[in-house]
Amino acid sequence: MSSTDKPKIGDTLPPFVIDSVSPDAMRDWSVFLADPNPIHLDVEVVKAKGLGDKRINQGPINVAYMMNMLMVAFPGCRVESMDSRFLDNVYEGDRATASGEVTSVEGNRVSCDIKLEVDGRGTVNAGTATILI
Repeated sequence: MSSTDKPKIGDTLPPFVIDSVSPDAMRDWSVFLADPNPIHLDVEVVKAKGLGDKRINQGPINVAYMMNMLMVAFPGCRVESMDSRFLDNVYEGDRATASGEVTSVEGNRVSCDIKLEVDGRGTVNAGTATILI
């Protein structure tokens, strides 16, 4: 789908790829989100809780990846509504890809199925979004 085409049901949105989830970004987002949870900051805490051996990305960052995908696919759009379900964690160093598919078009209102996938583990967040273009 090109940015000048009118979206159609079934159109696949261009993927938004995060080559490597950054622990530095997690630290910065902890400040922005006022979320000092140590699972985002300290590998030893993650290990002690039995949650693996890498820092865990904040959920709002994972949602932001999907929002970024929508904003790139539809420049100048406004997200009218969005919901998603967390299915698994995203860890530092993961390669994550946000993608979507148009499910309905009514005037300037476009609805999409959206998801975030991690290489080797599949879908870690999935939901729907309605945007105004």
